[in-house]
Amino acid sequence: MRYPEGGGLPAERRAFREGIRLQAGRRFAAGGKTAVIAKELRVSVRSVERWRRAWREGGMEALRSAGPANSPTVTAAQFTVLEEELGKGPSAHGFEDERWTLIRVQTVIRRRLRVSLSVARCGGC
Repeated sequence: MRYPEGGGLPAERRAFREGIRLQAGRRFAAGGKTAVIAKELRVSVRSVERWRRAWREGGMEALRSAGPANSPTVTAAQFTVLEEELGKGPSAHGFEDERWTLIRVQTVIRRRLRVSLSVARCGGC
């Protein structure tokens, strides 16, 4: 992975980028022109246009960071349940043999936790 958190940007970089978007939001409120804002903030016009659209629809809050891209979708409590379920073995979940595969784990997660997670596919395995 490229980034220390396993994907996405580190917290300090996310905060920096959020600051740029919030500066743009203040300039939108003051009536600033897109091209001028882009030049002053040293970002693309396309980014400023996208931010302006978000700002129009959701105000300054829409320009805030949504958090890391790799936020866990399984809570600690759900993970505990998953550990218990996997400990029962594949046959307890209706599989014909005792091999855990990524697809089978994904199926158990979907059935027991009602969470849909993607499975990383191995290209040459």
